[in-house]
Amino acid sequence: MEPIDFSLLPRTSALPPDGSLEIGGVSVLDLAASVGTPVFIYDQADLTARFAEAYSIFGEGTAYATKAFLCKAAARLAYQQGLSLDVATGGEYYACRQAGVPAAKLILHGNNKSASEVALAIEEGVQWIVIDGFGDLDLIAKTAAQLRKRTPVLIRVNPGVDVHTHRFIRTGNRRSKFGFPLWNGDAESALRDLRGHDWLDLVGIHIHVGSLVFSTDTFISALEVVANFVKAAGLPYFVVGGGLGTRYLNSDTAPSIREWADAIFNYCDHSQMKCKVLAEPGRALVAPTAITCYTVGRLEEKGSDTYVAVDGGMSDNPRPLLYDSGYELLLVREPVARRDLRVTLVGSHCESGDTLVRDGGLPSSTHIGDIVSTPVTGAYGYSMASNYNKMPRPPVVFVENGTARTVVRRETYSDLQARDLELDGD
Repeated sequence: MEPIDFSLLPRTSALPPDGSLEIGGVSVLDLAASVGTPVFIYDQADLTARFAEAYSIFGEGTAYATKAFLCKAAARLAYQQGLSLDVATGGEYYACRQAGVPAAKLILHGNNKSASEVALAIEEGVQWIVIDGFGDLDLIAKTAAQLRKRTPVLIRVNPGVDVHTHRFIRTGNRRSKFGFPLWNGDAESALRDLRGHDWLDLVGIHIHVGSLVFSTDTFISALEVVANFVKAAGLPYFVVGGGLGTRYLNSDTAPSIREWADAIFNYCDHSQMKCKVLAEPGRALVAPTAITCYTVGRLEEKGSDTYVAVDGGMSDNPRPLLYDSGYELLLVREPVARRDLRVTLVGSHCESGDTLVRDGGLPSSTHIGDIVSTPVTGAYGYSMASNYNKMPRPPVVFVENGTARTVVRRETYSDLQARDLELDGD
C-alpha cells in the first residue's frame, strides 16, 4: 500500500530531521509521550484559518456547526474569527456561553427543543431560532409572548431530496424527522402562520440536506427544489445549512469550501434569489485539522488477518461502527513510509464491532509500543466520544508555533464515578 497522502494531514504537518511527524512545530512522538494516548491533537493554525475562511466567504451571520467539535477553546476561536455558532442542545448552548460567546452570536436548532432551552434563548437574545415543526412553532410563539420579547426566527424546510451518503445522516429526504415538508404544503402553511406574528419575526428560510456530501450537484438539486419557495417568501436570509464532505482516504475527492460556496452563490444569483445566502459548515472546517494517536498494545496474526490493537477504539471514534466510515493509518515515527503490512486496527473494547480501520496499511516495521495515528479525526470523534466499558475520554491538545496546550484534560477513573451515588445504607 502506498504511503499516506500527506495532504490529508493538518496544514502545518512537517517532517523534522528524525523523519517523524511534527504538527504546529511540535513533535507528535514527544507529545504522545508527555500526555499519553489516546489523544486528539488539533492544529490550531489550521483550525483558525478554516474558521476565518468560512467567514470571509459567507460573511456576518455565518455559523459554525458546533456538533462537529465543541469545547470552550474551539468555541472561542470560532467566535474570534467572526463566526456565529449553531447549537442544538442546552449543553452546547451552555458551553458556548461559558467560552464567552454572546447569545447574539448563537443560533438555536433542534427538532425537540425544551421549554427551558427556548426561554433562555429568547431571554438572552440569540441571533435567531430555527423552527423545526408545528410543535416547535407553538412553543416558541407561546414563550416569546409570555416573555414579551420579539424574537427572530427561520423556518427549516425539508426539500424532500435524497443525497448519496449514509442513511443515518440524510436530513432532507421524505423520511427525515427534520423540518417542514415542502411537498405537502406544510412549509407554506408555516410561512402563512408566521406572517405578521406579534412576537416572532420571520427573517429567513433554512435547509439542510445531509452530512458528508461530496458533490456540489447534490446541493444544487436541493436549491432547485426550494428556489421558488424562497423567492416567493421574500425574506432577508436563506441559510443552506452545511454537510459538505471532506477527504478521509487517499482515494477521496471533495470540493473545497470555496468551490462549494461558489456553486451555491452562482445558482442563487442565476435564480435571482434576492436574499443574503448564509451557511452552517461544521465537519469541513474541523475534520482535517486533527489526528488521533494511539499506542499499539498487541500485534497478532489470527487466521488470515493481522490485528493491531490499540488503547482506544469505538469510545473515541464511533464513526466506523455507526457509518462504516473509512480512515487511513500512519506510523508516527515513519509517516511517509510504504505501508507494506495489511492490518485491521481494533480497539480495547469488549465488542466485536470495535474496529477503527479494516484492511488498512502500516509499515511492516510496526511493533508493540509504537504510536499510530488516524488522520482527519477533528469532527465527530471527541464530540461523539463515550465511556463505554468505563473508558476515560481522551484529552484534546491544541498545537501551534512549537507549543502544545491541553484544552480538555484526560478523564480519570474518579471522573467516571463522580455522579455514581451510593445505595442507601452503604
